[in-house]
Amino acid sequence: MLIREANAEDWDAIWPFFRTIVRAGDTFTYPLDLGHDQGRDWWILPAPDRTIVAVDDSGTVLGTAKMNRNHMGGGSHIASASYMVDPAHTGQGVGRALCQYTLDWARESGYRAMQFNAVVETNTHAVNLYKSLGFDVVGTLSEGFKHPTEGYVGLHIMYRKL
Repeated sequence: MLIREANAEDWDAIWPFFRTIVRAGDTFTYPLDLGHDQGRDWWILPAPDRTIVAVDDSGTVLGTAKMNRNHMGGGSHIASASYMVDPAHTGQGVGRALCQYTLDWARESGYRAMQFNAVVETNTHAVNLYKSLGFDVVGTLSEGFKHPTEGYVGLHIMYRKL
């Protein structure tokens, strides 16, 4: 697996699984009807932020991540990131590799910590992955997310010093 900077042509490979994940409505706080162009504008970030893709030997996009500062001004020393793995490639270590890459990027870029603002508590695969990489749940917004089958569930804020 190779992780590299996303380019404009990658969006057409990202969009099908991005749309599937967003429309499922169980892991991201994005509108379920998020369109192609707006999705691209929200995901493919300009410098100094970054968007990356994980690809296999044939160049197939397996997953993607975006990384950015979490806040501006006095909070600009904290990084954040978001991840999407093509459901056809789950369980292959793509999410872990993307997360580790973003942690390395944040550290090398001088950030002091990484914070995730909205990890759906029922997304146990993500929660367990982040915990295994040193993140802690520092708070939970009770009923902060309306899950399509579980009803109102919590949104975790997860944090890790770098």
